[in-house]
Amino acid sequence: MSYVNPQEFATKMIDAGESKIFMSTKDTLIRAYMAGAILALAAAFAVTVAVNTGDFLVGALLFPVGFCMLYLLGFDLLTGVFTLCPLALLDKRPGVTVGGVLRNWGLVFVGNFAGAMTVAVFMAIIFTTGFSTEPNAVGQKIGVIGESRTVGYQAAGAAGMLTLFVRAVMCNWMVSTGVVAAMMSTSVSGKVIAMWMPILVFFYLGFEHSIVNMFLFPSGLMLGGQFTWMDYILWNELPTVIGNLVGGLTFVGAMIYATHYKTSPKRNAGYEKAPAAAPAE
Repeated sequence: MSYVNPQEFATKMIDAGESKIFMSTKDTLIRAYMAGAILALAAAFAVTVAVNTGDFLVGALLFPVGFCMLYLLGFDLLTGVFTLCPLALLDKRPGVTVGGVLRNWGLVFVGNFAGAMTVAVFMAIIFTTGFSTEPNAVGQKIGVIGESRTVGYQAAGAAGMLTLFVRAVMCNWMVSTGVVAAMMSTSVSGKVIAMWMPILVFFYLGFEHSIVNMFLFPSGLMLGGQFTWMDYILWNELPTVIGNLVGGLTFVGAMIYATHYKTSPKRNAGYEKAPAAAPAE
């Protein structure tokens, strides 16, 4: 059977978090860089499909291809390590410390941002023919996305910040579910199917993903979006990172740890069945 039961993949989650905490700086940065770049390419692909077809659902249906590729290649997203690494700390694995978790998060953030920025520059060059023309239809769309999800939130004040935060929480609830779902199967096809479903939900519903936004917003700035770097950082990236952390750790990592790894005794665990009656002579 390719299906892995919840008790088994709960242990795999903790083992994965521990492994990432102790990974070398070089490997952590390379894997994070590639994850950021691949996810950025998937975002550019999805927006291109949506613009060319006029149907956002088609773009959302195809976006998970990037997530599946980076997971199968063993690369790391900040949203995933937000969920997995603290579990090793919670389980008191030897040598795991708060500093080790924060180190991993910091390195993965840097690597993801560098990868996403690389693709942002490359795609901006493509969308403007080397910055020699106005952005094409896809480039213009990316600029508008950046505006609506920075100054758009800012215009709504506290209500906009609350909406941004909740969208970020919901995002990593789904994305981390995809990370965990991939551990439910030992086959490539099973992993892909399990990952595809929650990633599709997050993208189509317009939730806020810190690494996708590392591509969309810097790219939007290069393509003439009417917002600033400070708008992007204060009214999207930082609140999104915090929301992603809360969503993944609370609604995925902690829940699975609490019920599948630290399973409570059954309500009738102390009940002893009466001995069977002796057979009649």
